[in-house]
Amino acid sequence: MASSYPLGPFKLVSVNTVPERAKRLIGRMVEDVKEKYIIIHVANAEKLEDVTTVVKQHMPDLLFTASMWTPEESQKIQEMARDIVGPQLKTFAIPQGLQVKEGPDAVVAYIKENLPGLLEAK
Repeated sequence: MASSYPLGPFKLVSVNTVPERAKRLIGRMVEDVKEKYIIIHVANAEKLEDVTTVVKQHMPDLLFTASMWTPEESQKIQEMARDIVGPQLKTFAIPQGLQVKEGPDAVVAYIKENLPGLLEAK
């Protein structure tokens, strides 16, 4: 049975070398899904070496890696974060190059399309 109120709140940390873009794209996504999910973008790590500090500071429920990271880099970032938060951390990697190839609308659409599976999985 679907609930009539949004799931969450979920604390989200993004890993994006362009923090303003991360803030803008995640802000759009959060606004678009607010009827179903409460997502709070608590921080962005700009560099690989910032991930541990940012994750320890915020202990997020969600971690998104941006499309500038290779699949291997995204996996490493996710493993670093899981080592701190634990296996309950939900992670999501935007496919490498999506922002460059298809633009910000495609990134927002891709996240929204995959969010239910990520947030509602048991």
